[in-house]
Parts: sequence; C-alpha cells; structure tokens
Amino acid sequence: MIQIGRSNRDANIILLRGAALWILVALVLAWCLVALKMEAPLIASIFPGKISRVLQAHIDFLLMSALLLGFYGTRIPFAWPVRWAMVVGAFTNSSLFLLQAAFPVLDGPPAEGWGPTFFRLYLMASIVVTSFGFAGACLLALRASFRPTAD
Repeated sequence: MIQIGRSNRDANIILLRGAALWILVALVLAWCLVALKMEAPLIASIFPGKISRVLQAHIDFLLMSALLLGFYGTRIPFAWPVRWAMVVGAFTNSSLFLLQAAFPVLDGPPAEGWGPTFFRLYLMASIVVTSFGFAGACLLALRASFRPTAD
C-alpha cells in the first residue's frame, strides 16, 4: 500500500528510532560499568581510560535519548536535516566520552598525531551537527508555540 501523505509521527519516526537505539547503547554501557567495577579484564582492556568517562557517556546517551523522545512527543513536523542532525548529533556527542575512555591519550592535554587530530575534527563536527539539530528543533518548536490552535 502506497501512502501519499505522511503524518507528523511518520516524518519524525527517526527521532523515536534514534532514541531507542541510544537507550540500548546506554544499557550496554551500564553493564560495562558494572564489569569495570568488578575489574573484568576484557572490559578493562576495551576502556583503559577513566571509568568516569564511561559513566559520562552512559548519562549522555540517556539525556540525548530523553531529548529525542521529548521532541518526538511534540508532534511538530521537523525538516529532515534537523531530524537527522539531532539523531546523529546525539550519538556523536555522547560517543566523545567513549573515545576518551577507550583511548586515554585523547583525555588530556592536546596530543600530536593523526588520532588526536581526528578526534578534534570529530569533536568539532559533533558540536556543529548537534547544535544545528537541537537549535533548529528548538526554534521550530518555539515558532510553533505562537501559532493559533484550531479548537
């Protein structure tokens, strides 16, 4: 069956899907935190950096998921670049902490080499994408709040 018009729910479904995926990542990170506290060698070898960075990633994935769910719940139709920037930005922003936990050289004064340089580029791209997505959604939601409602 072909649908000609898509509802706001269908247009914003990527927000719900992204939130569900990032909550699952947060759940995996919760188990990683338990394993790190129990000094499991495999998980400790994956995250040799600060355990606090894994905790920050866990919390950030949950917070970003809550934001995605909140914007999904508004039923305001967001343009596809805003929707995708929100979902991608929610991941990249949260994953910065994971990269610091996995590669301790990234968690300190700026280091030299292709890895730290790539990390800085990833960081800047993440900030731009996340800001574009969530600022765009906020502006669209604010604009929609001034429209008269049909009763």
